[in-house]
Order: sequence, then structure tokens, then C-alpha cells
Amino acid sequence: MINIEIKSLFDLDQAATSILDALGGFRKIAFSGEMGAGKTTIIQSLCKALGVADIVSSPTFALINEYFTLSGDSIFHFDLYRIENISELYDMGYEEYFYSDSWCFIEWPEKALELMPEDILMLHIDVLDNGTRVIHS
Repeated sequence: MINIEIKSLFDLDQAATSILDALGGFRKIAFSGEMGAGKTTIIQSLCKALGVADIVSSPTFALINEYFTLSGDSIFHFDLYRIENISELYDMGYEEYFYSDSWCFIEWPEKALELMPEDILMLHIDVLDNGTRVIHS
């Protein structure tokens, strides 16, 4: 069970470390939450903690970005917000990513829940009135 509070941007690196420490064997993580909740921002911190030197940005229009860690491992970052039909994921060969040994971070998983692998950690980000973010499983 994950329950992490992020009160400011200064908490992001520790939050990413806490998420990674709690993963066990999971390498697929899905993030849901309202627009502007911080899905991409926490993914940026996770990528940093995993050793990505590239610029991590939302793949809103590209659907998927690939980043590389310093050791050469691939990390795939999906943003499903703009998909209109899950056939778009079939067309791009989603299975190659979702069922690989690579890290996958998926924003807006609710757009294609039926395609999410069983070994995925589903996280939700709530935005409190004071601006604090709470990430929980």
C-alpha cells in the first residue's frame, strides 16, 4: 500500500524514491488523477531516480516517449489522454511495451483499463485544497 504526501516540489525526489522502494517487482506503474494533478511531474522524478539524463516530458501528442537510463535501460512513458479508441494502442503494438521487462509509466490508464497488464501498480494522485498531492494505491 502506497500513501505519499507531496506538499511542495522539494518533496518530489523523496516521493519518487519512496515509490521505487515500495514497488517490489513492479516495473509498470499507471498514474490516474485530474488534469494538472502532477502525473508527468512525478514521472519526471521517477525517471531522474532511475538514472535518466534526458529531458522527460509529456508524450500527450506522441502517445509514447522512450527514455534511456545511464546504464542503457529503456523507460517507456505513455500518455493515453488523447486516445479515442483502444485500437490506437493495438496499432502501435502496445503489447511489446506493456509485456516487456522495461519500465513503463502510463498516464490516464482509465482510457484503456482492459489492456493494462496484471503486473501493474495502479496509483492515483489526489489534489487537496491546500495544493498538497497525495499519491496512493
